[in-house]
Amino acid sequence: MALSRIKAGRNIIGDCGLLRTLDLFSGCGGFSLGAHAAGMKTVLAVDIDQTLSSSFGINFPEGKMHLGDISNLTDSKLNRLIPEGVDAIIGGAPCQAFSEIGANDPSDPRRKLVSQFFRVVASVDPAFFVFENVRGLMFEKNVGELHTGLKGLPSHWKILGPVIVDASDFGAPTRRKRVIVFGFNTRKVSVPKLEALINPVAERVTVEDAISDLQGSAPATPGEAGFSRWNYKAVPTLSTYALRMRDPSGYFTGHMKTQHSESTLGRFAKLRPGEVDAIGRYPRLEWHGLCPTLRAGTGSDKGSYQAVRPVHPDEDRVITPREAARLQGFPDRFIFHPTVWHSCRMIGNSVSPIMAEVLLKRAVVFSGAGRASSIAAE
Repeated sequence: MALSRIKAGRNIIGDCGLLRTLDLFSGCGGFSLGAHAAGMKTVLAVDIDQTLSSSFGINFPEGKMHLGDISNLTDSKLNRLIPEGVDAIIGGAPCQAFSEIGANDPSDPRRKLVSQFFRVVASVDPAFFVFENVRGLMFEKNVGELHTGLKGLPSHWKILGPVIVDASDFGAPTRRKRVIVFGFNTRKVSVPKLEALINPVAERVTVEDAISDLQGSAPATPGEAGFSRWNYKAVPTLSTYALRMRDPSGYFTGHMKTQHSESTLGRFAKLRPGEVDAIGRYPRLEWHGLCPTLRAGTGSDKGSYQAVRPVHPDEDRVITPREAARLQGFPDRFIFHPTVWHSCRMIGNSVSPIMAEVLLKRAVVFSGAGRASSIAAE
């Protein structure tokens, strides 16, 4: 596959700490990226979708990727895959069965994957876990799945939440409300206060902070393993966020601009910032605002429907995958997929790495998990 030919030298891991992490329903690795920034290291990632997890090994070459159904992760298989165990488990179970705009079919088998997450937690017995899902999971018709899963945990687990948080409160330039559940193993770590884990950060990042410096970027040649390459345009000043996102190599991928029909261009030209296109339901971004929640669309098993992407604040086009990645919180060195559609699906399905970093760093610090892991290692 073309993705495997990209040099692993662009990996984003760096010199990680001692906290060994299991990422369930990993997708491309948004949660893992936040974990690594928080001083953790994903030693095993699990996902059933080969396409949406296809770039995980490129970005995390030191980790192990297991492609398969979490329901088939027996105790013996887990022991073989992670013989030394892990300190933390993170995961965002598939949300389509609980989405506010979805069918919420009670017979959808994906609903049971919530309980599977907690089954693995009970089996592996880490120091703590962080579970993420859409806020639709808290609806009366859905929340029973969460309660059932939590009941399967042994009594030494202390649960904080569920609580609804917004990625924009943690430094991501997007409104993205998500349900978070923290769990702490009282045999291994102390239990922090929920408020200490979810207090918003002071910084608020706007669309302008996130993507304005990408305007005027020029295509570069040659490409890399099916990816187009782009060079940054020199700009007088960069936001703190843009400086954090830029790749020191001087180039980035995934900035292909969609070619729209004349009629669509005409509609976009009439859209003011903050307005929504009446036909396609495309929202136009505002430079000084936040991006609405980016959605993933569906896979081939559900009709291959592409999710609506927002329209650029100035240009009459939808945002590129790289702009979407910036708005979700992925740095430019992160690799997605050579195709626009799959890249956008990866991004729309992901946990915001910026939100994940803040939540996980606090979970480590306030529970003493980092200290416990260091002692165990000695």
